[in-house]
Amino acid sequence: MTDIEIAQRARLLKINEIAEKIGLTEDEYEQYGKYKAKVELSVLEKYKDKKDGKLILVTAITPTPPGEGKSTVSVGLTQAFNKFGYNSIAALREPSLGPVFGIKGGATGGGYSQVVPMEDINLHFTGDLHAITAAHNLISACIDNHLKHGNELNIDITQITWKRVLDMNDRALRDIVIGMGGKANGIPRESSFQITVASEIMAILCLSNSIPDLKEKIGNIIFGYNGKGEPLKVKDLKIEGAAAALLKEAIKPNLVQTLENTPVFIHGGPFANIAHGCNSILATKMALKLSDYVVTEAGFAADLGAEKFLDIKVRKAGLNPNAIVIVATIRALKHHGGGSDLTLENMETLKAGMANLDKHIENMQKYGIPVVVAINKFITDTEKEIGFVKEHCEKAGVKTALCEIWEKGGEGGKELVDILIDETAEEGREYKPLYELDLGIKEKITKIAMEIYGAGNVEFSDKAGKTTVKLEKLGYGNLPVCISKTQKSLSDNPALLGRPEGFTVRINEIRISAGAGFIVAMAGEIIDMPGLPKKPAAELIDIDKDGKINGLF
Repeated sequence: MTDIEIAQRARLLKINEIAEKIGLTEDEYEQYGKYKAKVELSVLEKYKDKKDGKLILVTAITPTPPGEGKSTVSVGLTQAFNKFGYNSIAALREPSLGPVFGIKGGATGGGYSQVVPMEDINLHFTGDLHAITAAHNLISACIDNHLKHGNELNIDITQITWKRVLDMNDRALRDIVIGMGGKANGIPRESSFQITVASEIMAILCLSNSIPDLKEKIGNIIFGYNGKGEPLKVKDLKIEGAAAALLKEAIKPNLVQTLENTPVFIHGGPFANIAHGCNSILATKMALKLSDYVVTEAGFAADLGAEKFLDIKVRKAGLNPNAIVIVATIRALKHHGGGSDLTLENMETLKAGMANLDKHIENMQKYGIPVVVAINKFITDTEKEIGFVKEHCEKAGVKTALCEIWEKGGEGGKELVDILIDETAEEGREYKPLYELDLGIKEKITKIAMEIYGAGNVEFSDKAGKTTVKLEKLGYGNLPVCISKTQKSLSDNPALLGRPEGFTVRINEIRISAGAGFIVAMAGEIIDMPGLPKKPAAELIDIDKDGKINGLF
């Protein structure tokens, strides 16, 4: 049975019943149909003096084609907490239409550990991504309108850094020329599109603590430079209020449920390359006030999403994570060890692939937070292979749990729950960031590249070096850094599996996300507008005469 068939056979509770489960009154949420709701930000004020629950981050080893199941484990874990008598809410990211119709497919978990209604969540949901697209493109339109009507700000059209966005994979829009067709159509110039989840507006939405904070952050976006090389901000166009108004509903966390009717907040979905790859601060804080154990995840592997969660989101939100779960699968570990037929028992490739898991464990231990390994079980895994991974981790002083949550739902996560209850019981543990903010931009990038990725050296292009100097002179040197690199390797070369060492990370470009409050360092060949594969997932998706969707996953 496919994921979507399992989801469509589930017995969902009406969303008002889910809201009542977590103590919300009718005035504190707005229903979007039968099974979705927006939660009012006033809930945070109401519970401001209530002690936060425990915060558990779910991350993973380096992604592989065979898969790891990070989202599935996140959903299954919160189901398991609730099944065994604990109050838990998951706080997850929203899917983007780009991957849904591209290669990856849906992003709502799998098997008997899914969030539902999965069709709605994967397709439009409550309209958050459309609102972000509109707010972003309002700024784009106003920039070109300003150029058309006299250019009082003396905008240098060769230094406009603000692009347009679309929540779809469309490689034809990576480099375009706009304003063609004569004077009435504006000033011709080169431009491009990003996918919506790479928009700084998305990052800002996820890092804002309130509507006033959201508006201030949007106003501080640098969209380009004037003829003197001075930065120009959205507030110079006097449209930050209008852009924020478009996000009035989008800033409210979305409430849905799992297959076992466990509450879930799904809100925000920034790329884990260009941005920080985590759900919104508001959803996480709300979940912490309304439950005892909050399960959240960060995009891609621990070297990308988890590092940015810990060095950007946690720092900006003032959070203190209580545990980190690293998801691994036997078949993904064998892939990192050079295996081909991953369905067969192969201890040699498994042993070789353990180096990737080891590195991620070492990285997460740098933050002073308990680390647990979750083995996401597949039917082809043998007892010998599972036993080896467990023994290997135990020798390294890390507890492991076998997860069967894809097949059994919450029931299959009891071992992981028991370990996490024990690991999070100790009070007073304080997470420590990898670097201090007063380090120089290059120093922070180098520290991440060498300590987290395992690089032996970091090279900066002339362009990146000049931008670094410029940004530090402008007063942005004390921001955290967000390195954009491939998710397929610990290095910036997607072909290097396992645990590469001594490689050189090349920083080609430095960007400023002044509104979101971080520096973006572009490493390797990362693009912010993906393309579709030869056979996109869109070919498999269909709808019947009754409106029933199939083929999403």
